[in-house]
Amino acid sequence: MKSLIDHPRVAIVGLGFGAEFIPIYQRHPHAEMAAICQRNPESLREIGDKFDIAKRYTDYEELLADPDIDAVHINTPIPDHAAHTLAALRAGKHVACTVPMATTEEDCRAIVELCAETGLRYMMMETVVYAREFLYMKELYDRGELGKLQFLKASHQQDMDGWPGYWPGLPPMHYATHCVGPVLGLGRHEAEYVSCFPSGTIREEMHGCYGSPFAVETTHIKFANSDLSAQVYRSLFDVARQYRESFEVYGSQKAVEWPLVEGEPLVVHTAKRPEPEIPERVECPDYGHRLPEEIAPFTLGGVYGGDDGEEHLSFTQGAGHGGSHPHLVHQFVELLRGAGEGYPNAVQSANITLCGILAHESALKGGELVRLPEWSRAGE
Repeated sequence: MKSLIDHPRVAIVGLGFGAEFIPIYQRHPHAEMAAICQRNPESLREIGDKFDIAKRYTDYEELLADPDIDAVHINTPIPDHAAHTLAALRAGKHVACTVPMATTEEDCRAIVELCAETGLRYMMMETVVYAREFLYMKELYDRGELGKLQFLKASHQQDMDGWPGYWPGLPPMHYATHCVGPVLGLGRHEAEYVSCFPSGTIREEMHGCYGSPFAVETTHIKFANSDLSAQVYRSLFDVARQYRESFEVYGSQKAVEWPLVEGEPLVVHTAKRPEPEIPERVECPDYGHRLPEEIAPFTLGGVYGGDDGEEHLSFTQGAGHGGSHPHLVHQFVELLRGAGEGYPNAVQSANITLCGILAHESALKGGELVRLPEWSRAGE
């Protein structure tokens, strides 16, 4: 196992969405914002000057050769995630990577195997499992207030028109971590097999991009070693819907449902009350108190703009990602220090990512059951 690092020196790779994390690492009491990497020299200079970061790279290989960098936080385009992760691991760097882990089963397996061989740590930076709404439901679950889990449901609907090159025509389930992550993450479950049905069609000019015409994909996930299953659904184009990353959990004692309109309260249902009293609207608490005081303010809306950073479309369209960014940074730093869970790790990330990849295969086969590989389940 690779030795622990008390004060990890982290480099951020990709400075669109990635710039959101710079001030958090800078203010974390146990981390150093060591370097940034961006192919565009002008953008690199602007961001480096803005945040007073001395080490700047336009070449990723040169960054990986720097012995003063312990870990990389990858925020590059989706098609590059696997190659950039594997290169970092081969260079002896720990990895945090934005979602998804990879786009193929082969690359997911290669990352898992390389982490096992090297002892290096990997964490997929899934925002939803550190959003305040998820943390609230997880707290209820951990305290036993939900009772026995009976069913989970999640969605991620987003209008991706106008996003850069690789997005048009992307099969909905190929980017499903925002809805798969919470249903598996609540009880730290793993998926055993999936069945997915497509519905509707996107406009014809996008059909050839990935060989997929589907507007919506809906997947049932059977959990391993459990009587639980979950339903997740996803849309990217030609579906009229406000951006929504929803998560709903149904227990024997309590259930929690996501609002239909962004910004409204959660609804908590409590069993055995008189019928009109079963539901109640609950304003979700913030969980900044779980963080070092230096970065706790970053859970709140508005702190990423102005002097602290640039608001990326994924952040503004996603309603601030539920205040998750400082939790992600803290979890990764604590993982490297040997003091945190770092969920999801390499195997868990592969299981979450493969749910979507294999679900699309199921959709192409009319809903046929597709089993996840045994290596993607830690319990196997």
